[in-house]
Amino acid sequence: MHPSYFEVQFSVPAPVHDWPEKFAILSGYATTGEVWTDHRNAAADRALGETIFVIGVWRERITGFFEDTGHSEPGWAAELDLEAACDLGLKFLQDAIYYVQGDALSVSYCDDRRALVPVGSFRERVRTESGK
Repeated sequence: MHPSYFEVQFSVPAPVHDWPEKFAILSGYATTGEVWTDHRNAAADRALGETIFVIGVWRERITGFFEDTGHSEPGWAAELDLEAACDLGLKFLQDAIYYVQGDALSVSYCDDRRALVPVGSFRERVRTESGK
């Protein structure tokens, strides 16, 4: 698994007071190791958001970022089970997705290597865009 997966931080536009007990964090942006145009990234992100909306589950805008490199990409937190989240990740050409259970943040490949690998505390890694 790519080492950067374990260094991720998250930001949300506003405080979220009622996170679901279990949810996935997905991105439509270029998967690890690939470079896509801004237009392709934006189109994939929009399509992912629309797909989650149509499924009809709780969703929240969330951005994953890496303090050491400054890389960030918007994504979606969505109340999906692990299998559905990995299937959706595959549909959007992702290598892996994050999964939260309680406060436990894990990462899983989307392909046949699906298994939760612990990353750490989710709440310790999330902040609002205002910095709080």
